[in-house]
Amino acid sequence: MKKPAISYKRHRFPQQIIAHAVWLYFRFPLSLRLAEELLLERGIVVSYETIRRWGLKFGPAYAKQLRRRRPSLQDVWHLDEVVISIAGRKHWLWRAVDQDGYVLDEIVQSRRDTKAVKRLLIRLLKKTGMPPRRIVTDKLRSYGAARRDIMPTVEHRSHKGLNNRAENSHLPLRKRERTMQGFRSAGGLQRFISIFSALRNLFVTPRHNRSALATHIHRIRAIAHWKAVTGAVA
Repeated sequence: MKKPAISYKRHRFPQQIIAHAVWLYFRFPLSLRLAEELLLERGIVVSYETIRRWGLKFGPAYAKQLRRRRPSLQDVWHLDEVVISIAGRKHWLWRAVDQDGYVLDEIVQSRRDTKAVKRLLIRLLKKTGMPPRRIVTDKLRSYGAARRDIMPTVEHRSHKGLNNRAENSHLPLRKRERTMQGFRSAGGLQRFISIFSALRNLFVTPRHNRSALATHIHRIRAIAHWKAVTGAVA
């Protein structure tokens, strides 16, 4: 098996512990102190501040190496925005998910207008390399205006009831927001969601097969892939 291109040099703890701590914090709605307590239960004495530093250093590298879903011309993009208060100011987290609930991209912006939607669509096209079959949004007019400029040939359906998939995708982050008692900066939120969503995508179960056995097998494979990426294989 190919070794991950992540260096753990000059770190006192082995890579298995570092990867496990980062996985605990970003995969589950845990505070840093709760992650510290769970590690202590396993006999690992590490401070919550150390876990925070591990997340900042290794989280982006892990997220970069996690596998990404291959785009398809049959994809349906569900777009939505959610307001998040940061230091007393309103910001909007714009998110795009596909028909299976896989997070395609998300971006924190201080605007809620056509310019903000255009920026999201341009990022999505660069990342996927192809337009979708259809986009689904709520009734915000900025979506239609941006779609006409960026991808005029793509079908657009605008209806609040059709966009539950995108709206539901905000729920895991909302739980984390409460656990963390909010975010301190827009940049900090952007860095967090890039890692948080990469891990969530790895473990999300495909919609076409959600039997108990299929879910179990999917999670086992996801954990194996995570260990291979981080070098945490025992």
